[in-house]
Amino acid sequence: MKNIQLTIIFSLISLSFIAQISTSEKKALQDLYTSTNGDSWNTSWNLNQPVSDWQGVTIKDDKVISITLLFNNLEGKIPNSIGQLTNLENLELSFNKLEGTIPSEIGNLKNLKILAFNGNNLSGTIPTSIGSLSSLNQLHLSSNQLTGEIPQSVTKLEYLEILNVFDNDLSGEIPRGLAYSKNLKQLLVAENNLFTNTEFSTELLSHGASLDLKQHFIIPETKKVIAIESEEEN
Repeated sequence: MKNIQLTIIFSLISLSFIAQISTSEKKALQDLYTSTNGDSWNTSWNLNQPVSDWQGVTIKDDKVISITLLFNNLEGKIPNSIGQLTNLENLELSFNKLEGTIPSEIGNLKNLKILAFNGNNLSGTIPTSIGSLSSLNQLHLSSNQLTGEIPQSVTKLEYLEILNVFDNDLSGEIPRGLAYSKNLKQLLVAENNLFTNTEFSTELLSHGASLDLKQHFIIPETKKVIAIESEEEN
């Protein structure tokens, strides 16, 4: 009898150490799994196991703070409920087969520092809600099928260090406010139909950026598509 009681006690103690995330966060993770054909992932999740055992999910203080699922054969759409993961600091879904649009609910992730969707089949415009990601350091959207302009709202991202939209179908003028972003180290915008003016380039160069002009990306006349990468500090 004592052995049974001890077993129950130890079981309860063990359960208390298993990360218990909120219902809304768990539901958002399950939505991501089902909407991207999770059973066909290279490394899938066992939804009957604790979330702390799910590959690529990092939990801290009972909150989901990171999802890293690169090269994992995610195929489908990013669910709107991704916006429920408000404690996320890192969302890395690059080099999969994601399609459809980037949901505007992504703007709810105020703690996000790294957002990376490189190398997918995402289409539509970059949502203006991106400008609400007040903690964002890196935005990686390269090699997709995104259209429209880079939203002016990205100029609100005061901590942004890397903006990578290389190889999409974006058009229009690069937001001029980016030229005055003192934390911006890399601006990768080549392989689009974007343009800027001389003043933009001059301002970027004035705070230590190196400028790579690719002549075969000239739009009309003097308007050029550029890729800008800041020099490493000495």
